[in-house]
Amino acid sequence: QVQLVESGGGSVQAGGSLELSCAASGYIFGDCGSGWYRQAPGKGRELVAVIFSDNTIRYSESVKGRFTASQNKAKTTMYLQMNSLKSEDTAVYYCVACPYYLDSDVRKHWGQGTQVTVSS
Repeated sequence: QVQLVESGGGSVQAGGSLELSCAASGYIFGDCGSGWYRQAPGKGRELVAVIFSDNTIRYSESVKGRFTASQNKAKTTMYLQMNSLKSEDTAVYYCVACPYYLDSDVRKHWGQGTQVTVSS
């Protein structure tokens, strides 16, 4: 059974940093890539970072230059280092395997979500 377990969320003041982790069990991040989504209250889901199978990484404009996504060599753990946090970064963050697949696709796996709250 595939499980993605996130950790590292919390509350921080604007300008601060947090690092999120996403540990996979029964799964190795692979050909369909991996990524981080976030959803703020009352807003739609936003894909903030994608790690492609060739290890290139793409960021949304809203986080580019402030967030860094990475994986361990074994491709079993993902990280999202978030620096220079802003109040608008407040959201629930989800790690995801196969981020571009349809939600209905059984190959798409989600973490449980972790709350990040940035106070100004």
